[in-house]
Amino acid sequence: MRSRLLAFLLILLFGLPFGLLGLLAVGEGWRFPAALPPVYSLNVFRSLLAADNDLLAGLGRSLLLAGTVAVAATAGGFVLARAIARSRRAARLEAASYLPYALPPVLLAVLIQPFIIRLHLSGSVGGVLLGLLLVALPFATLLLGSFWSGQTTEYEHLARTLGCTPRQALRQVLLPLAWPRLRTALVQTFLLSWFDFGLTNVLSVGKVRTLTVQVFTYVGEANAPLAAVASLLLVLPPAVLLLVNKSALLRKP
Repeated sequence: MRSRLLAFLLILLFGLPFGLLGLLAVGEGWRFPAALPPVYSLNVFRSLLAADNDLLAGLGRSLLLAGTVAVAATAGGFVLARAIARSRRAARLEAASYLPYALPPVLLAVLIQPFIIRLHLSGSVGGVLLGLLLVALPFATLLLGSFWSGQTTEYEHLARTLGCTPRQALRQVLLPLAWPRLRTALVQTFLLSWFDFGLTNVLSVGKVRTLTVQVFTYVGEANAPLAAVASLLLVLPPAVLLLVNKSALLRKP
């Protein structure tokens, strides 16, 4: 009985914000002190079907950026973690991987912005992508560093001794062993890029309107319906990733 009550309270606690967002999205003329909107409308959701809808464009832009950063950072982190583990200065290189997190994202963006301008990438998707990689790549490197232990090296040497080529050892031995960590790195770097606001807002100079930037814009404009819809779209991919990752973790071998 207590467990059911606790589960109900937790569902209620975590569900209330989403319920409020749903009411803000469909409610019209909702003013204090009214407890509920006087009129309900689906006009905001119908506008999502328009070809030139800004929210859908921001959703696609955010998915492209976060997906590209996740794949590139995970692949690069896998290679860099191996190089660091085999280096004589592994401790120093690992410590250097923490440097991007010594500064707030906004300050980091201000520091690298002159280099982005020199590369003629200011205000472009490429500039934002490069800035996000500077944060996500060290994170993936640190996350995957524990995989390259002495036991992993022994597995690789054993595969090579049994006749595997370096490519076969990577594809048939190392990648299957590393897949749980690679999957975690993909999800974490995706979320890191997906929810970024400060770095993206500075480097894009208002030209690359990701979904996170649009949420803050609508909130600043006091446009509650669009802010609510943008917020619901913002939490949708992470929720899907959470469900997929949960099913993978709970799956019996």
